[in-house]
Amino acid sequence: MISKNETFEGTFPFAPHFNSAPGFNMHYVDEGQGDILLCLHGEPTWGYLFRHIITQFSGSYRVIVPDHMGFGKSETPADRSYWLQDHIDNLEKFVIDLDLRGITLVVHDFGGPVGMGLAARQPDRILRVISLNSPTPFGQPELVQVLQANTKESPWFQWILAAENSGKLEQVLHELHYHILSTLKLNGFERNEIITDTWIAAYGAAFPTPGQTLGAIGWAKGFAIGAHNFEVPSNEAKEKIGRLPALVIWGGCDRTLHGKYFIPLFKSVFPAGVVHELPDVGHYSLEDAPGRIGELIRQFLEIGY
Repeated sequence: MISKNETFEGTFPFAPHFNSAPGFNMHYVDEGQGDILLCLHGEPTWGYLFRHIITQFSGSYRVIVPDHMGFGKSETPADRSYWLQDHIDNLEKFVIDLDLRGITLVVHDFGGPVGMGLAARQPDRILRVISLNSPTPFGQPELVQVLQANTKESPWFQWILAAENSGKLEQVLHELHYHILSTLKLNGFERNEIITDTWIAAYGAAFPTPGQTLGAIGWAKGFAIGAHNFEVPSNEAKEKIGRLPALVIWGGCDRTLHGKYFIPLFKSVFPAGVVHELPDVGHYSLEDAPGRIGELIRQFLEIGY
């Protein structure tokens, strides 16, 4: 767990907040006032990924950025499991405790399955959905087929399966602090100029010891052994969520989650959803194109397209 007051040379200057409703100290940023943007990170990042979004939008929106259990400044309990359904449980308890309503979900990577799980359980609290290189599973019959097809083309998922089969998954991810740059690069970002000592420290600091890597291991291992359970929405939730304004922004150089599979998955939930593809941007799209993505999100929030 990163020290609560660590700002990484001022690049993450946001006051820390903690909520214990999920049964551990969940860290979150809570900046600004107005309609809520609830930003959900994935693997192996944390709220730092949304630092530009916080700065860009906290002047006119309330931007809330939690760190999932085992990531960022949140605790990493040793007696918990770290499957998808656990993260959905945690997020739901967090949202109910803070009584968040009128939520615009802003999701990246596995933040998508977590956020859509929340939407399935609490559809009346959701106002909009914004996906940034993030799957939006919501009971689609083609979901398993999409995941299988994507896995065959994804070096990250292929590595997870091979590492689990050889018994080396935990061994390698226990040392994620040392492998953080290669892990991020394998998943994909295009702008090498963003790599600085501070940037590497910010992402690596979440995993200083093997005991602090349980979140990252849980997400990878859960995929390998089929332990993640996607939330199945009711017909009522499908109808409510499917009518909401929705935006997907996809970096076309994503080597982990391929837009040709996941954009149609998004459209099957949100047939009227807005799609923007950025061909020169990688999986960590908020690192590659924070300015462009911020402009597209603001246009969507203010104009609707």
